[in-house]
Amino acid sequence: MKTALFTFSGLLISVSVVSAEPISYFRNVHPILRANCIGCHKPGKTKGGLDLTTHAAVIKGGKTDEGLKAGHPEDSELLIQIEGAEPEMPKDADPLTADEVATIRRWINEGAKDDTPPEPGAAHRLTSPPVYRSAPAIASLAGSPDGEVLAVSGWHEVILRSGDGEHVLGRLVGDSPRVESLAFSPDGKQLAIAGGAPSEYGEVQIWDVAAKQQVRSIKASTDCFYGISWSPDGSRVAVGCADKLVRVFTLSDGKEAMHCDNHLDWVFATAWSRDGARLVSASRDKAIKLIDVSTGHLVDDIAEPREPLLCLARHPAEDLIAFGSDNGQIRLHKIAPRGGRLAEGDNKEESTVREFERLSGAVNAIAFSPEGNLLAATGAKGETLIWTTVDGKRVAQIPSPGGALFTLAFTHDGLHLATAGADGQLRFYDTKTGTLTKTLMAVPIEVAAKLGSLSTPP
Repeated sequence: MKTALFTFSGLLISVSVVSAEPISYFRNVHPILRANCIGCHKPGKTKGGLDLTTHAAVIKGGKTDEGLKAGHPEDSELLIQIEGAEPEMPKDADPLTADEVATIRRWINEGAKDDTPPEPGAAHRLTSPPVYRSAPAIASLAGSPDGEVLAVSGWHEVILRSGDGEHVLGRLVGDSPRVESLAFSPDGKQLAIAGGAPSEYGEVQIWDVAAKQQVRSIKASTDCFYGISWSPDGSRVAVGCADKLVRVFTLSDGKEAMHCDNHLDWVFATAWSRDGARLVSASRDKAIKLIDVSTGHLVDDIAEPREPLLCLARHPAEDLIAFGSDNGQIRLHKIAPRGGRLAEGDNKEESTVREFERLSGAVNAIAFSPEGNLLAATGAKGETLIWTTVDGKRVAQIPSPGGALFTLAFTHDGLHLATAGADGQLRFYDTKTGTLTKTLMAVPIEVAAKLGSLSTPP
């Protein structure tokens, strides 16, 4: 709908007229479906057999209908389900607005054409680094093994800072609007980024840190990737996925080398065993799985399912895994089968090492110090705790700075801990005392004169 201005008898009159521009599936229709429908109609969760994540799937329809009929909105089940005084869909949610329904109707009437860009991510691509009006939430931090670089997630990019956080060394701008997880390669020469565009694609980016050049982009699935980790030899990466899968990609060719489908909900974290033969994954389905990398087959659960799991970290020198849950619990287990079960329902766990003091809210991030002697965790309530790994004794308790924290990373010498989260601030603490040593803005904030850029975060 557009507004036209006319002069009549000296009066300026505004009249709404219908735009002649055709409705775009990619720009107009898909965003409506993504916001209202795709949560229940996507691969791995196709209620009624209906997938609404792609144009082809929308046209095909579900199990009990004949799909969408281009040029005939009145015969298209998709429109029938969302129209009327009491529409059938979306189920248990607010109905689409009259304008949204009219947009979909008109698109069908105009032939239901597909104008999705052939390359995933092309529509999101930036020509310059983002310009920030204010500090964005920071989802992930990662320090290089030599301590020279601290990687900080932003919108569409990763900011490379000096190890002490003081200086910006570079900005790695990629396709994915969401950057969810960062990890340096074992030799520190490359940085792996996991993220994507919600309800569109997941992406793994591999960057040459010294050259600040992207060497590979791998796009797959229909939603974001999380919890990226490197194989010990640096040849592969693993990610957790919103489509409930665990995936491994080979970096030499960018191809999927393995996937495991044993989880029942989003997978937020992965870690490799020290020999690279097995993979650990943690999911919102409460399970922490041990997977054979060569086959993708489940070996066993490492621990009894108790509460949704949000994060994990592997000990740098031993096959031990620490994981945190949405109720604040932190546990340490061997990277080994749960074992010890005499019968179904037996709660014995031979893999258990110890439990740590509980956080007051969900555990969003957990990390070992470079030598593995310390374990730190932070989360939804903003508090951060540091313990000695060997006995679980508290070393420091850092109060909340205000707002949730999403990520943390030890410096390479283990003497300081960096945290970041909802307020966009990067804070460094002394690991022996928990004392705040410095606070920095995590991303560069531009002056007001530059805020007209098209690459401004929403």
